[in-house]
Amino acid sequence: MTFRQFAIGLTASFGLAWLAMVVVPFFKLRNPSPVSFEEGIDAQEGIYHPKRAGRVVNGANVYAANGCYQCHTQVVRPTYAGNDLGRPDFGGLKADPERGDTRRESNVFDYIGLDFAQIGVTRLGPDLMNVGLRMEANYGADAKGYLYKHLYNPRLIPALTDWSSCPSFSFLFETRKITGQKSEAALDVPTEDGYEVVPGDQARALVDYLMSLKHDDPVPASMNYAPATSNQEG
Repeated sequence: MTFRQFAIGLTASFGLAWLAMVVVPFFKLRNPSPVSFEEGIDAQEGIYHPKRAGRVVNGANVYAANGCYQCHTQVVRPTYAGNDLGRPDFGGLKADPERGDTRRESNVFDYIGLDFAQIGVTRLGPDLMNVGLRMEANYGADAKGYLYKHLYNPRLIPALTDWSSCPSFSFLFETRKITGQKSEAALDVPTEDGYEVVPGDQARALVDYLMSLKHDDPVPASMNYAPATSNQEG
């Protein structure tokens, strides 16, 4: 084998793999064809238009800048690739008070229009695709306060997250001397007498972004896990 043949073979091997794994999926998924609801199968008619969660761009940038994607994913895997829909509220709410079971897998439409899809690298922490739903369901009006406290020190909540390996993002908060009345935004965390901890602009943007993560809109059965007809446990 000559060097030229070796070089051509090596280039073809990597080039074909790059073409199949990067180029083709990029052009195929960048502008997916509309999907219709099917009469007699779906509860509604027409074309599927994904609900936008009102993502906060500044918060998404804070999320990326602080490497949150290193430990958290934002994708509810299809059932053949994992058991995400069996995990508590990963894919939506199993018992939504108004709509019942809203769980569903992620689809390409969830990422359309984003500058960067925060798919994530690993799951050292829980998936965040529907963290806004989970926080509202579990903590109600205190949801943002819980997230602020978790970001400030993930191990401040005994028996709930005191085992967390998440790093502290206390640098996103300001410790300041109390002048007059204590701020309504002050965190319920240990401080020196006469001082309070309040979220900074980046902490507020990040929490707003996390609370916006909700993907529970009905999708056509052709692209959705159907809880009523599956033997999936969870």
